[in-house]
Amino acid sequence: MKGAAATRIVAWAIAITLVALPIVGVMQGWFAVGRWPVTQLKVEAEFAHVSAEQIRSAAIPFLGKGFFATNLEDVRASIGALPWVESVEVRKRWPDTLLVRIYERQPFARWNEDRLISRQGLVFDAPGADQMGDLPRLSGPDSRLAEVVSFYAQVRKAFEGRAGLSVTGVSLTQRGSWSVIMDSGAQIVIGDREQADRRLARFLDVYPQLIAGHRGGFAYADLRYTNGFAIRWPPSDNTATPKVGT
Repeated sequence: MKGAAATRIVAWAIAITLVALPIVGVMQGWFAVGRWPVTQLKVEAEFAHVSAEQIRSAAIPFLGKGFFATNLEDVRASIGALPWVESVEVRKRWPDTLLVRIYERQPFARWNEDRLISRQGLVFDAPGADQMGDLPRLSGPDSRLAEVVSFYAQVRKAFEGRAGLSVTGVSLTQRGSWSVIMDSGAQIVIGDREQADRRLARFLDVYPQLIAGHRGGFAYADLRYTNGFAIRWPPSDNTATPKVGT
């Protein structure tokens, strides 16, 4: 009996194999590379920075392949490599269409002049980044990007509501010295971050009296003194430079 059972199992296995082989052959033909070629491309995007031509160039190598043979991950990777693309959704629509949805990167600030920071906190290269003068200008070592962004938010809050004082950027040197850039082009050197809160508070406390009579504002302020700070006025301002603190 045991031998007969074993024979039946082997017979079933052989039968299943013989049936499966033709099915595999049919399916390979069904999913052939050239069967039902994809010929249509539909794109949803805002096109603020990514052009339709760029998207078409990235996707066109995948058009003409069979509907089932088209690899969506390959399409996504090709379009996702474009400079301004944050993310890509790709799907197929029977029988011949690729549907693509593109989300562009939203620039938050310029980074070291020629690169950009997205609102997701990623640094990326993009054509014309150095021409985007309306964005905050942040600079520093790449390894301290998060710290620079955090400090920018800190000083923006400290200067909030101060007439004539609008922060447009911050910078961090390799030696760890912080500076703030104003919309007028004036620079405020703060030095160590550990002293930033105290030094900024001291400067802002006396600023209204300090700026009285100076319509053009200041050009440079150095807050790194123990009990005060130094300030320089624009060359066109003939008022004597005040001495603040000791």
